[in-house]
Amino acid sequence: MASFDYDLFVIGGGSGGVRSGRLAAAMGKKVAIAEEFRYGGTCVIRGCVPKKLYVYASQFAEHFEDAEGFGWTVGESTFDWKKLVAAKDKEITRLEGLYQKGLANAGAEILHTRAELAGPNTIKLLDSGKTVTAERIVIAVGGHPSAHDALPGNELCISSNEAFDLPELPKSIVIAGGGYIAVEFANIFHGLGVETTLIYRGKEILSRFDQDMRRGLHAAMEQKGIRILCEDLIQSVSKNVDGKLVAETMKHGALTADQVMLALGRMPNTKGLGLEAAGVAVNERGAIIIDAFSRTSAPGVYALGDVTDRVQLTPVAIHEAMCFIETEYKGNPTSPDHDLIATAVFSQPEIGTVGLSEDEAAKKFEDLEIYRAEFRPMKATLSGRSEKTIMKLVVNAVDRKVLGAHILGHEAGEMAQLLGITLKTGCTKDDFDRTMAVHPTASEELVTMYNPSYRIKNGERIG
Repeated sequence: MASFDYDLFVIGGGSGGVRSGRLAAAMGKKVAIAEEFRYGGTCVIRGCVPKKLYVYASQFAEHFEDAEGFGWTVGESTFDWKKLVAAKDKEITRLEGLYQKGLANAGAEILHTRAELAGPNTIKLLDSGKTVTAERIVIAVGGHPSAHDALPGNELCISSNEAFDLPELPKSIVIAGGGYIAVEFANIFHGLGVETTLIYRGKEILSRFDQDMRRGLHAAMEQKGIRILCEDLIQSVSKNVDGKLVAETMKHGALTADQVMLALGRMPNTKGLGLEAAGVAVNERGAIIIDAFSRTSAPGVYALGDVTDRVQLTPVAIHEAMCFIETEYKGNPTSPDHDLIATAVFSQPEIGTVGLSEDEAAKKFEDLEIYRAEFRPMKATLSGRSEKTIMKLVVNAVDRKVLGAHILGHEAGEMAQLLGITLKTGCTKDDFDRTMAVHPTASEELVTMYNPSYRIKNGERIG
């Protein structure tokens, strides 16, 4: 019987890697985990957590304005970018400590080094050059923002990684991209007082989301003063004599700004990882190819999270890690369930969504009922804002099953989490109809839309 240094070696200290390592160690397995940067991964260090903190920061300008409608007099306000950055750093350092504490308490060996595969069941630790072996290896190294190397002047641009730690808050920024990262940062920077332009080659931002959500958000963002240029792209970036950046576009000429941010997708962190030495296959994007149980083409090697390019969300990586533990160490083969994942876009207003969009459902089902409500939220009646909340249910007319639920409005992400449970149980529109409303709330609209706004039959809208 083969003898190994470890039962499990985890490469990558993000959410998926830490969860798999901690759970295995807690079961008494000999575990080591290696991270070359900081424990916590993209989510904690340079993703979800700092982003949400910055979202909160960017909302206060509107809160101060809204207060007047409710009788408050708010004095002159100022914003200190460096103070926000410092507060963010303190919090993610605290969270990083908790990640490492959890691993240590479970008995895992924590390594601060880059680790690469050196062959079957073999890992090389770059800080010492030492080689170790493991019966099982989990690769959970995540991904990184695409540098868009084909763009002349890309080296002058920043990505979401650098956006959190800029030495100074720019007065103006151009953001390239139309996905949720680009949209969220456009709202963040605008809320902090930055003149913001969003440029995207597609016809509409957030192309993978329901049409009412993306169009409603587009209108809200423009109403706030964010400039959105669709069906256009940056062709080059250069620096002028004043030190400002000039983005030459295909249709809108030169855009001059203090910063240009590229939010043009993410790539798996597989370069130089030694995958070939271990026989781990990747696809054309460099993502590790896995089966239904996260097994790679190499015996004993598994991959979790963004490095597999399945669904790039932190809770998904954690779920995949838990499935790995169930399958490999508990004798309970469990395949990750990627169906009906609730998601949120922390724009302003937010989008919360779960299930099929109207367009997706129309391609799969012959007869749909669409329930849609658009209204001014209660808070806006006194604040004076003209913003609108949109709620939408996509229902299969044949069996009344709710196929999708979509919300644009305040706290939409919180509502989406609860709707995720509801749709996961296979609820019907009748279940919604017989649920009592909580009044006065925005979410009560979800259970009071009794009659369909229109129907879709064989892909065609009726009514």
